[in-house]
Amino acid sequence: MNSGEVLPEAVVERFAIYGELETVCPFGSGHINTTFVSRWNQAGLRVRYLHQLINDRVFLRPGGVMENIDRVTRHIASILREKGEEDVSRKTLTVVPSRDGRLFVRDDGGGWWRTYLFIERTHTLDLVSTSGEAHFLGKAIGRFQKQLADFDGKRLDETIPDFHNMESRYRSFRNAVNRDPLDRAGTAGAEIDFMLENEERGAVLLRALREGRIPERVCHNDAKINNILIDDGDNRALCVVDLDTVMPGTCLFDSGDLIRTVAARAKEDERDLSRVEFDFPFFAALLEGYLSEASSFLTTGEKELLAESGRNITHIMALRFLTDYLEGDTYYHTSRPGHNLDRARNQIALVRSMDRHWESITRFLRERVL
Repeated sequence: MNSGEVLPEAVVERFAIYGELETVCPFGSGHINTTFVSRWNQAGLRVRYLHQLINDRVFLRPGGVMENIDRVTRHIASILREKGEEDVSRKTLTVVPSRDGRLFVRDDGGGWWRTYLFIERTHTLDLVSTSGEAHFLGKAIGRFQKQLADFDGKRLDETIPDFHNMESRYRSFRNAVNRDPLDRAGTAGAEIDFMLENEERGAVLLRALREGRIPERVCHNDAKINNILIDDGDNRALCVVDLDTVMPGTCLFDSGDLIRTVAARAKEDERDLSRVEFDFPFFAALLEGYLSEASSFLTTGEKELLAESGRNITHIMALRFLTDYLEGDTYYHTSRPGHNLDRARNQIALVRSMDRHWESITRFLRERVL
């Protein structure tokens, strides 16, 4: 049996879930992990749980991933309880342990499985349609960072070393271009040239962190908008999810991914590049929401690089998509030939659109932030 294709009932029953298992169904369309939802009858009440097979080709230390997630979610839950918040289990993920107390279950094929409480009556966005949405999504990530600003204790495991290290990403990119294992470089000449021409400015955040001009913090590292659950009832941001990449970094990685996904008028795999535009009003609303939570702990150095964070993370995503395309689509799930090349072209177009708006972006930050 391939553990990536089905969720074995024997695996589900090894988690600390009680009642009668009724159904198990595939769920979602994430790029990395394989996800299922199970439904249980617990004394007449139907309850759902989320199960994921961790992609151990991407996350080489799944145990470290789960320890990070458990520590971070417990920290956030304790803050929420101290403030007297209701529905804490809807405002942060809750890890369901195995029956022997571990944070995961290993299947017969060596796969790593985890389980969370399923957060009901929520949805996500792939695109922003109003400034109000941009504002509350920015506020959600600002609040998430604020909750972790005083995170103490042992440093989190760096589960994907050099995840946002642009120098390391460029080494992988050059290696992929030189090896060209599937003879794809010839179809991506313009994109390869763009990356080579813009390599220097791609290291702005990395240099600032390395030189101590901005502090290391606990951050999400993948804070795109579809990792924010929105309550169906009041249509407001509720919970930040997909915490696999929570580890040390800079909060500018998160603000950058948020800018990249909130201020874009098209999905990240849109092939009609004329639709890929940076939306300045959404950017402004996003930053106002974000700073309503984050300004109290951000340093001057972090605030000075907020605008650059959006361009930088869009750049690194273009590089990652392009490298994966050249290497044979080994990291991101694809649904069509050339999917990762389409994504790379899309992100390059977004960087160029940001460049066209750069004067307005920097003027806004000077007037409202600095």
